[in-house]
Amino acid sequence: MTAAARASHTDPAPLQREALGEGDAVARSGASEGRGGDDNRERRDIVSGEIMPEHRLIRFVADPDGNIVPDVAAKLPGRGAWVSASRKAITEAVEKKLFARALKAPVKAGIDLADRAEKALVARILGDLGLARRGGNLVLGFDNVLRMLDSNRPPALLIEASDGSHDGKRKLYNAAHARGLKPVVLESLVSAELGLALGRENVIHAAVHPGGLAERLMMDATRLKGLRGGSERDS
Repeated sequence: MTAAARASHTDPAPLQREALGEGDAVARSGASEGRGGDDNRERRDIVSGEIMPEHRLIRFVADPDGNIVPDVAAKLPGRGAWVSASRKAITEAVEKKLFARALKAPVKAGIDLADRAEKALVARILGDLGLARRGGNLVLGFDNVLRMLDSNRPPALLIEASDGSHDGKRKLYNAAHARGLKPVVLESLVSAELGLALGRENVIHAAVHPGGLAERLMMDATRLKGLRGGSERDS
């Protein structure tokens, strides 16, 4: 997948003049590609200092008691600190006390912060999949996904349970390529998680129509890959 936006950055000097922890400062790039959110919105990763598109990062804020919590929807009030969506980066931010430095406050970040971020992101993805199904934008089952590939509105996103049959996945990948389609594939969720969200047992294959919800799912698929491993790629 070309999920990491290949943006041609403008001069980042205004951000560089701000404190390292001013993660909520926004840089604007010219043209970029990538899926989900506004790909011209960029933030500084408090671990590496690199300026990245939002879809490669997770926002963290301090709650009223000064505890750092993940804000995967980037909507909680207060000053935010942004970290690359990877377990390694979040763990480093905790161990080196970078959140306190970034937010200029005596905040506390637990050693389980990466686990909590992963859990919050999975919950958001599963909630969006439920919304997609209720809105008629998601289909389930191998045969239904195959028919969707032949429709006048082919899927933007394929969802394959990580514990599903490799043969079934391969057949759908090949079918998509044969039709000149390159939907993003999310493979970081297990069948039980998908079934819980969609009210059906043994969910292995699913697909989502193009649209805003699919773009948000694709963005979160990229971030979940960094936290959980597994796959998220073009088919």
